[in-house]
Amino acid sequence: MVYDIFIIGGGINGCGIARDASGRGLKVCLAEMNDLASGTSSASTKLIHGGLRYLKYFDFKLVKEALKERDVLLKIMPHICWPMRFLIPLQSFKINNFFIRCGLLIYDYIAGYSILPKTETTNLQNSSFNASLKSKFTKAYIYSDCWVEDSRLVVLNAIDAKKRGANILTRTRVINFEKKGKLWNVITKNNKGEIHEFLCKCIVNAAGPWVDNINNYTNSKNTFSTRLVKGSHLVVNKLFDHNYAFFLTGNDGRIIFVIPFQDEYSLIGTTEVIHQNMDQKPMCSDEEKDYLLNFINNYFDFNLKTENVISSFSGVRPLYSKNTQKSKNMSSITRDYVLNLEFIENLPFLTIYGGKLTTFRKLSENVLSRLKVFFPEMGSEWTMKNSLPGGDFLIHEKKELVLKLQKKYPFLDQICSNRFINYYGTLSFEILKNVKSKKDLGKNFGHSLTEIEVDWLLKNEFAKSVDDILWRRTKLGLKFNDNEKNKLENWLKYKI
Repeated sequence: MVYDIFIIGGGINGCGIARDASGRGLKVCLAEMNDLASGTSSASTKLIHGGLRYLKYFDFKLVKEALKERDVLLKIMPHICWPMRFLIPLQSFKINNFFIRCGLLIYDYIAGYSILPKTETTNLQNSSFNASLKSKFTKAYIYSDCWVEDSRLVVLNAIDAKKRGANILTRTRVINFEKKGKLWNVITKNNKGEIHEFLCKCIVNAAGPWVDNINNYTNSKNTFSTRLVKGSHLVVNKLFDHNYAFFLTGNDGRIIFVIPFQDEYSLIGTTEVIHQNMDQKPMCSDEEKDYLLNFINNYFDFNLKTENVISSFSGVRPLYSKNTQKSKNMSSITRDYVLNLEFIENLPFLTIYGGKLTTFRKLSENVLSRLKVFFPEMGSEWTMKNSLPGGDFLIHEKKELVLKLQKKYPFLDQICSNRFINYYGTLSFEILKNVKSKKDLGKNFGHSLTEIEVDWLLKNEFAKSVDDILWRRTKLGLKFNDNEKNKLENWLKYKI
């Protein structure tokens, strides 16, 4: 079989392109060397947002595209994405307050008509929000953006791509590619050690932080490269009794978010540290932990310490830059993307530099637009109005969907029902279609994860390991102890 497009990388960009392209009738193959979303795409701050802080660098184009996409994504994936209100605490008589308000006015103006509420001001002295904030913060601006289950966003794109005909290969590394007649011959090696070859008309390099490694296989003359920037996050027990997030500004000019996370926790992040080598797994350093904890403690009356940290994670953002660009300020490097289409040995090879979760869908459309000259018969744009699997309902219908699930399956508790709808949306009813009683859920691994759900993840969502299930298909790894993990791992040995 000859594929039209071979995509290298199973992060959000690669899976988004695979979905869009296969939906237009193109023959697509995607190879990911590990699990889907195992790199940057599962280690984000988990926001679908316009990027308020990008206004500081006059990146209006990116903010405009991201704000438009924010509303589009909220409509097509209301199960894994939902509105969130953000508080920006302010001190009295600070000139910076004026610039923040101007930025928020611009933010709302660029957003235009949106289903999300506009910015408002609140007096913290007469508000429940001041319970933990230091007394020097007297008022706050409240604005809107969205939260997303990042790794599930990647997986759902891959599921839909496969449904539309794409060949999705996980744990499959591209080890070389070369011209063979008028086609590319892509050589892969899977985790079993098997070597396979795939013929295709075009290669798309969506390898994220490994994008330059892939380009080393070519004689590319492009002037772009990536700056690898590590961002680390901390997870602590829930800090507040409300579901508002905090947008905090530091004396060093950086922004830190404190976000409600998985109902019982708060997520704190992120840092920006140069990461030199992708052979070294990104980890949250002691210095980064101290930085984040000190940052937070400057705002609130509580005193968070290292022992309060339940979990931490780090991801590497591949920010694009010209080879000559050596900015020391990581925050000033754009989060926009560049698509570099080259002809290597007279064959098309497209490389993606940069990008962010919020703009993945638009990036995918732009990739297909660039490749249309090679595939003039491809279909037109379609992803703007077609929901991701399980997202075929309106955002205001979500609570009703949870109640419907509980009514049909009364043995599911509130936490489990909420989790199912937040992860699977309307597919929850497909997963549970043969369940008549609690016994039909099968083995209980703990924290509402049962055999029937794990079976679904193995058969339908490309999951193959404990980490795939507990960290990228769900976030139950935050709750599972070692005994529970071993119980799940031993069960998986007989299933895979």
